[in-house]
Formats: sequence, structure tokens, C-alpha cells
Amino acid sequence: MAGSEKRRKRSNTEVCRGQSTEDTESRERTFYDTERASRRKSGGKPPHSKRARRRWGTMAKTIEELIPDYLRGLPVYVPGKPIEEVERELNIHAVKLASNENPLGPSPKAMEAARKVLGDSNRYPDGGTYYLRQKLAERRGVTPDELFVSLGSSELIDLASRVLLRQGLEGITSEGSYAPFSIAIRASGAKLVLVPQRHFAFDLQAIAKAITPPTRVIYLANPNNPTGTAFTGSEFREFVESVPDGVLVVLDEAYIHYATSVGLKDSVEVYQRRKNLLILRTFSKVYGLAGMRIGYAIGHPELLAAMNKLKTPFNTSGVAQAAALAALDDKEHVQRCIETNAAERKRLCEGLEKLGLQPVRSETNFVFIPVGPEAKAIGDDLLHLGVIVRPLGWMGFSEAIRISVGTAEENDKCLSALGQVLMKRAGKGELATR
Repeated sequence: MAGSEKRRKRSNTEVCRGQSTEDTESRERTFYDTERASRRKSGGKPPHSKRARRRWGTMAKTIEELIPDYLRGLPVYVPGKPIEEVERELNIHAVKLASNENPLGPSPKAMEAARKVLGDSNRYPDGGTYYLRQKLAERRGVTPDELFVSLGSSELIDLASRVLLRQGLEGITSEGSYAPFSIAIRASGAKLVLVPQRHFAFDLQAIAKAITPPTRVIYLANPNNPTGTAFTGSEFREFVESVPDGVLVVLDEAYIHYATSVGLKDSVEVYQRRKNLLILRTFSKVYGLAGMRIGYAIGHPELLAAMNKLKTPFNTSGVAQAAALAALDDKEHVQRCIETNAAERKRLCEGLEKLGLQPVRSETNFVFIPVGPEAKAIGDDLLHLGVIVRPLGWMGFSEAIRISVGTAEENDKCLSALGQVLMKRAGKGELATR
């Protein structure tokens, strides 16, 4: 009885669909017979003929064809070459001055805090980052609801575009700035608007003039990576006043602690007056926690709530949260890092000038140096001498390199190696002229 009832229901369902059982079985046989025949003709591969496409419609597309056009030409972020890879390939001791890392490392307090919670790694971390948001709120003069703890600042850059941009809208940033800004805008399907720099710096007036009705997001970095330049607090306040309320200004302050000479005031003061501002900070630079991948944003609670819906669950580890909490309390380490960087940056720039180069004035922990059309080759030569720097062709500066400020020993090795490379190339030039 049960089997008969099932067969009757099946038959009734198929009749409702306009098919009999025999019709269905016939269609299935025809489909699989055709599929097997097509595979035999194509050497075992699935058919991709026009006839098959007409029959199957979108199902006949390859995975590659399903990728949106605006993602096809999207560049991949190019990280600095790992020091382990260089030492393994060239069998030499190398120094890495390519990724703007803190040469003094993390705070001892941060390392101790991380070790204490490492044994809890079998547990998921606090997805709401309660304690870190509480401490940051107290430090920055905002509420915990105005704070979003993230996977470095990179996640924040991406989420801002994912929330506010789509095809038909526009995002603005500067030429020669942090590559993930442009990538985030393009990945959303929106139009990327690039404004030329002025003296290797953001041209805020030109960016304000570039705003149009479809504009929704503007990305700024202060100080800027890779040029190391910074705009003043008054320049920024004037710019924000010119931006419509319906346009979000994303201000990346990854290197803000190193900018000691431009009189920058706390951008939270601007945020308190204009809520269309998202301020990004990271623990990767002055706090020395680049490998932990943790940062945070200050912004309007409604915007952060929308970003929270799109973030990766448990985006920051318990170890990273503990290290960040402790790092905030080690003010002596932070001050030591700032002072050491300022002294070594000055010495590095003086050494570069003695080699006949003209580094751009830096407000960061790296130096941007125009070196001419042989920039990539100079970077390769330095690599073989055990010094990893960053040629910047992929960031729009084909005739420049970027050198991170290292320890005194690392900077000395860099200057010595660069002197050898430039002397060798000058000799080749003289021979070629003769």
C-alpha cells in the first residue's frame, strides 16, 4: 500500500508539471545519451559548443566566465618579499627594509600577554572584542559602539567599499597612494576616480573638486604610503568641511605616530563635528604587531553595524586582542619606537643625500626615493647584496624605491650596499659613454 501510494503521488506530481513518468524517463535517457556522445566526440571533456550553450543557457558557462568583468583586471596586492625566502634562495644573511615593520619589535608587555592566553587557543575569541573596545573608547573619547576592531586596517578599507559602493557609484582616492584603496573601490563594481598628486602628496583641493553626485567614498592616508608625506590638521578640517554629508571620508592613520613635525591634532575632534568620517588605526606599525593582524576604526554606529554584518566571524584572535590591550599600556615602548625612528630616519636621509639622492621628506617609518628608470634593477641589485627594499612600479612610481627605517645596523648595511650598487652602475655608464 505504501509503495502504491508513493507511486501515485509521484505520478500526480509529474502530471501537474505537464510530464508523465514515461516522458521524464525518456528525457533523462536522451540527456545522458547526448552527454555521453558529446564527451566521446570531445575526448572526454564536457561540450562547450554553441548548441550546448543554447540548450543549457548560463549553466554552459565556465567558472571563469561567471567572474564579473570588473574583477577580471583587478590587480593583486603585492607584499614585500619575505626575508626567509631571500635567505633560502640566495644563501645569504639579509635585512628586510621593504614592509615598514617596526624594527624594535612588539612591546615586552604585549608579548607576555600573548603568551599567557596562548593556551586558550582551542577556544574561539571574543567576537565582540569587549575589553579592547572599552579601553580604546576611554583612550579616544568615544563610545564602544563607535569602535570596530578589525583584521588590521585592510579589512576596514574593504568593508567600507562593500557597504557603500556598487556599480553606478564612484569612489575617489589619490594616485600614488595605498593600493588597497583602489582595489576596494574596483572590487565593489564602482567607478574608481584617481586624482593626481601634488608634490608627492594628496591634493585635497583637487579631490574636493572631483566629488560628483555618484561619489560615496573618499580614501585618504595621512601620512601617505608610499610617499611618506602628510597634510596638516587644518588642511584636513578645511577639506572635510567641503565634503557633502552623504560622502564618507575614510582616513587611514596607520603611520600617524611617526608624524611629529606637522602639528597633527587628534582627528577624533573632526569626527565629533562631522560624522561622515571613518578613522582607521592599526597595531602593525608603532605597536609592532604586524604579524598579529589587528586594528580598529572609529565611526558612526550605524555604519559600523552594517560593516559588522559583512566581517569575517571571529576576525581577530584572542592572542592578538590580548597583545593589543597590553601594547596600549606600554607607553614607554611606544615613545622609544617613535624617538628611535626619528633619529634613524634623519640619519638614513642624510646618508642617502651623501650618495647623491634626494629622498622626499618623510613623516613615517620609511623613506621614498626617486632613483630614475633603473629603480627595479637597483632593487634587484640590493636584493643580491642582502638588502630587501621596495621598488614601486606596481604602485605607480616606476622610477622610485621605498626603504623602511631599520635599526642603526640595518640602515648602515643598506647605505653601504646602495653605495656599491650606484658606484657600479655609474661605472657602467662611463664605459657605455666611452
